[in-house]
Amino acid sequence: MPRPILATIHVDSLKHNLALAKAQSPGARAWGVLKANGYGHGLERAMRGFADADGLALVEVDYAVRLRELGWTKPILLLEGFFDPQDIATMAEHNIQAAVHCNEQLAWLEAAQQDLSARGVRFDLHLKMNSGMNRLGFMPQAFAAAHARLSAISCVASITMMTHFANADDTAHPLLPIAEQIRRFEAGTAGLEGARSLSNSAGVLLHQKTLRNDWIRPGIMLYGGTPGGATAEQFGLQPAMTLSSEIIGVQDIADGELVGYGSRFQAEGNMRIGVVACGYADGYPRHAPLGTPVLVDGVRTRLIGRVSMDMLTVDLTHLPQARVGSKVVLWGRGNPIDEVATAAGTIGYELMCALAPRVPVVEG
Repeated sequence: MPRPILATIHVDSLKHNLALAKAQSPGARAWGVLKANGYGHGLERAMRGFADADGLALVEVDYAVRLRELGWTKPILLLEGFFDPQDIATMAEHNIQAAVHCNEQLAWLEAAQQDLSARGVRFDLHLKMNSGMNRLGFMPQAFAAAHARLSAISCVASITMMTHFANADDTAHPLLPIAEQIRRFEAGTAGLEGARSLSNSAGVLLHQKTLRNDWIRPGIMLYGGTPGGATAEQFGLQPAMTLSSEIIGVQDIADGELVGYGSRFQAEGNMRIGVVACGYADGYPRHAPLGTPVLVDGVRTRLIGRVSMDMLTVDLTHLPQARVGSKVVLWGRGNPIDEVATAAGTIGYELMCALAPRVPVVEG
């Protein structure tokens, strides 16, 4: 028999969450963001879950090509643009859109335009503004010049103006509230023609009434995680990944006995503990602390002791029915991934993306 750990992907939940995102932003078209192998859910499964998206967005050029090979015919967007002039030929061959965020990319397009235009190639591109996050994009004061330069390239069919919010989940951020990034975007795009793409998941969920979007770019919400502001359940989102396993051993220990590497946990009276076939080599966070929620046979309990490579231990003292073979949910349906992530001092995004290749994945 195989080791009992399993990741179940709920494609129906992907569809539900996309429909919710689109309903939150009526009139806007939606990119289904599936970078990082669909946030760990699998490229092909995410593509099917986002069949009703107006386009798919990611950062990996080879994965973009793979989406075409899998049969996706609607738009594809490279969110970080192209990394080398050779990528432009790939974009042309497979009808792939891209973000343009620096002068080097503009120069590569200018150098390629004569050949591309002669072959009838026309690109829909997204010009990115750095409105305060200071990762990618043109500064607001340089945006109009970049827009004019991009517009003058003969192989450019259209330009969508985009930016990315640093703190859309924190409207009262003391240093860079979303209102300030919006102000900078409006100032930098004043008088320019083109569609607009502003909202990530937090923008869609928390600011849909104040943001004008022609395209939205939901990511984490499509997978049933939340960027903040409320729980996923409160937003109406459904978990798209359930990581499950089983109890593979039970120990009855006396008051004061120690559990796990480093002997970090000491029994608080006579206790019954269960050993679960899941560890950090499966993608479960090693630094998850005492009390991280775990579901055993549908009942909430807690992690105790240090997570090891292949196993972790849970408190079964109040679960007398639990035994070897009892079903365990590490995160997903019944045990929200955001709660597990918060307990571990991280975010749901990381847990999804960190799912290890050795964990079998099925649909259900």
